[in-house]
Amino acid sequence: MFALHFSISSCLLITFSLVLYSQVETIEAQSSSQPLPQEEKNALKEIADQLGKKDWDFDLNPCDGNTNWTTPKMDNKPLYFNNVTCNCSTPDGFCHVQIILLKGQDLAGVLPPSLVQLPYLKKIDVAYNYLSGTIPPEWASIKLEYMSVMVNQLSGPIPKYLGNMTTLLYMSLENNLFNGTVPKELGNMVNLQNLILSFNNLTGKLPVEVNKLTKLTDLRLSGNNFTGKLPSFQSLKNLQKLEIQASGFEGPVPPSISILTRMNELRISDLTGSASEFPPLENMTGLTRLMLRNCNISGKIPPYIANMPILKILDLSFNRLEGQIPNLEGLDKLQFLYLTRNRLTGPIQNWIKSRDSKYVIDLSYNNFNESSEPTTCRETVNLFKSYNSTKKSELGKCLSSNTCSKNWYSVHINCGGASVTIGETTYEADEDSAGPAKFIYWKENWGASNTGDFWDVPIKTDSYKATNISAIKGDDSELYTTARLSALSLTYYGRCLANGNYSVTLHFAEIVIRDNRSFQALGKRMFDVYIQGERKLKDFDIRTDAGGVDKAWTKKFNAVVEDGILEVRFQYAGKGTTAVPRKGSYGPLISAISFESNFKPSSNHKKMVHIIAGAVASSLILIFTILFVAWRRSRNRISKEEELRGLDLLTGLFTIRQIKAATNNFDAANKIGEGGFGSVYKGTLLDGTVIAVKQLSSKSKQGNREFVNEIGMISGLQHPNLVKLYGCSAEGNQLLLVYEYLENNSLARALFGPEEHRLKIDWPTRQKICIGIAKGLAFLHEESSLKIVHRDIKATNVLLDKKLNPKISDFGLAKLDDEDKTHISTRIAGTIGYMAPEYALWGYLTYKADVYSFGVVALEIVAGKNNMTYRPNEKFVCLLDWALVLQRQGKLMEIVDETLGSDFKKDEALRMINVALLCTNPSPALRPTMSAVVSILEDHLDLPEFNLESRFYDDDDHLKFQGLRDKYDEMLSLGGSQPLTHSSNVTGRDGSSTTSQSA
Repeated sequence: MFALHFSISSCLLITFSLVLYSQVETIEAQSSSQPLPQEEKNALKEIADQLGKKDWDFDLNPCDGNTNWTTPKMDNKPLYFNNVTCNCSTPDGFCHVQIILLKGQDLAGVLPPSLVQLPYLKKIDVAYNYLSGTIPPEWASIKLEYMSVMVNQLSGPIPKYLGNMTTLLYMSLENNLFNGTVPKELGNMVNLQNLILSFNNLTGKLPVEVNKLTKLTDLRLSGNNFTGKLPSFQSLKNLQKLEIQASGFEGPVPPSISILTRMNELRISDLTGSASEFPPLENMTGLTRLMLRNCNISGKIPPYIANMPILKILDLSFNRLEGQIPNLEGLDKLQFLYLTRNRLTGPIQNWIKSRDSKYVIDLSYNNFNESSEPTTCRETVNLFKSYNSTKKSELGKCLSSNTCSKNWYSVHINCGGASVTIGETTYEADEDSAGPAKFIYWKENWGASNTGDFWDVPIKTDSYKATNISAIKGDDSELYTTARLSALSLTYYGRCLANGNYSVTLHFAEIVIRDNRSFQALGKRMFDVYIQGERKLKDFDIRTDAGGVDKAWTKKFNAVVEDGILEVRFQYAGKGTTAVPRKGSYGPLISAISFESNFKPSSNHKKMVHIIAGAVASSLILIFTILFVAWRRSRNRISKEEELRGLDLLTGLFTIRQIKAATNNFDAANKIGEGGFGSVYKGTLLDGTVIAVKQLSSKSKQGNREFVNEIGMISGLQHPNLVKLYGCSAEGNQLLLVYEYLENNSLARALFGPEEHRLKIDWPTRQKICIGIAKGLAFLHEESSLKIVHRDIKATNVLLDKKLNPKISDFGLAKLDDEDKTHISTRIAGTIGYMAPEYALWGYLTYKADVYSFGVVALEIVAGKNNMTYRPNEKFVCLLDWALVLQRQGKLMEIVDETLGSDFKKDEALRMINVALLCTNPSPALRPTMSAVVSILEDHLDLPEFNLESRFYDDDDHLKFQGLRDKYDEMLSLGGSQPLTHSSNVTGRDGSSTTSQSA
């Protein structure tokens, strides 16, 4: 027994020793791990702040592999990457950051300039986030080899200085908001192997300098708006992947493309221009994927396709191909064959009919011999309307029955869902699984056809069905819990219908793409809708027309049935985005369909029902008329709180108790200013968040409208140069807006407020402020989902945070810009001295009104003076008046703020002044866009020459501002020198005090 106890004790002791030794060894290993230099650790802190990343633990060593800095891959978040990798094999005894992967985290900051402080960095990947701004110029000096910023909301032109990043091997800018032309400077990136520019807003011709990138193996340009002929890329002989889908280029595919013999994937689609022959691709025997979709290709399919032994996908759909299909039986790897909507003839060959079900073949919309059609339908062969029969009522011999038991007068389909009854109408179920090439026949009176697969997403059984993850309210909400998806073409058809006129109702709701400040919200769905072969909607975007996601939207059309068939087809034309990695994030999406005949057979019973219904309806009309009048009279009693709850807010609702606690019951000591509508208070919430509370004055007559307008406008906006709205409160007569607190108040106070509040702002900071304001306006005008004209841009409405970053505020007067109209005729509201003349005089409002206001603010930033209160002598009415005279005299540098002394860059100051004068051109047509202004200020775009016609000057070389001078004198006679709005025809308010945070 003793021996047994001794043996057990010995084992326990040995085990304990081993565990202890293991722990000591681990501790020693950890303690001996090489540290990261303090300057790189500080850089990581700055990078986290700039990105908006809050979960890095700086008490841990970023280089020892702990899970905070190197998070293991998670199955439930396949796109989430959180890895910092270090190189610890350097001779200086330190580890150095070499790779940063921060993907799929919805980071909402900007690309970090502080990356330049990591001298050993080789790879940065921040894909699938919500970052804004542009690529910092500091990155051009980093010896990066890999850079991916795909699926974010970066904007503006692609910076020219990227051409200096000559060490880059991989660059992906895919799925952002970059605009303008591709800079020729990219041709200097001679080591680049992967260049991915797909799904931006790029325009113009592709620069010839791209041909210098001879090491490219992967080039993707899809989803842009380029012009000119499709380039041949014949100098890029190392290309293995070329992707140019719906990029605006004009065909044909150049014959010289045949020289690219190393190609394994070629995707070209949606070329404009006239018909052309099939390009010579016989030397591309290594192709695995070939797409030449909608390229206006005519003639026959070349037999050399059979000599591409590893071809897996062949898509030649939507062309003008004729003749028979060549024998491709030997291509045993050809899993997907799409020949949809061509003019192919002859028999459907036996090798197609006998092909194993694992192969997908779509021959729909062709002219094959009817006699060769199989008699049974197959799951993976689509033969919808694939034959040349003259019997239009027959859709295919493989249907179990082509006979009609009666004439049908209506069809209702709940696309992708179960049977649903709405009122007295039953929408039939559509639950059968679809596929990439499926001819679906369910009922006697309707069926469907689907074509296409999501190329870069694995096909699953539910790939063609969407399920709503957010409830849609309304009597017909059940119709929007599911929807049918397609990657290319989806057709629903009614058959056995009585001939005559029909109403077609299409039910849409965007239930896949999100709208939640996440990369999942950055996708864009666009498709075309055809009824009876006629295109009714082009580049249709559900989210735009419905006003957001998870919102029901219906569209009605008239159609004529002449042969018993009514066909609705939805087609993806290569536009929108495909990079958001979510099933069904592009391509057609339809929730429900209704076909209703405008004539139905009558009977005596129906006539009696109609008579009774008519009598009842007459009585109800009278009753409802009375109730409507009563409702209109009581409408003004709807509370402000109810009106706010009617908005689809992306902010929070605060209680008055919360705000009183935060501001110490609006203590006068917390008052930080007086805005146009009331006081502004500083407060602190229970979680420590410092806020600015804008309190609407009870004396403001029109304040309620602007209050609600401001919430509706800014709640959906997110940009580094726009003030952030936390929420609002509306209880009783109290109207309150809760904003982020900005430590340095307004630009007006900092530049020309009371002496005790002015800040000494150096030239680089002024440059940063000016560019920041321009970027904020460019976002409002061109980049946000809602295009907005601010209408009240002035120095008082530009706030400064603790780092003097500018943020545009006060959206009470903002208006949505209707892109279908050249301008908006509206009541005038704004501030004298900042309003564009065409708007101030005639109410002619476009985004160019904001451009004019920005020009005035830019001039104030350079001069450090208020436009309206500065008069060097009685000959000048304002700062702008003086600047225009100095410009004519060649003395523009006299405008620069004398407090700067000589501590500024003359070329930058002169550029800012000229930009200001360009923006304040009397003609709105001659003012630049704000994105162009950003490019000019950042020196990425040359400044257009500014010419002011002599008719604006008088004999004394001064501008004829007599009308404005008279107005100015009138204002002074009313007392005070603060900027005022028109008293007669301007809606609204005086200029806000320059001592307030006017959020």
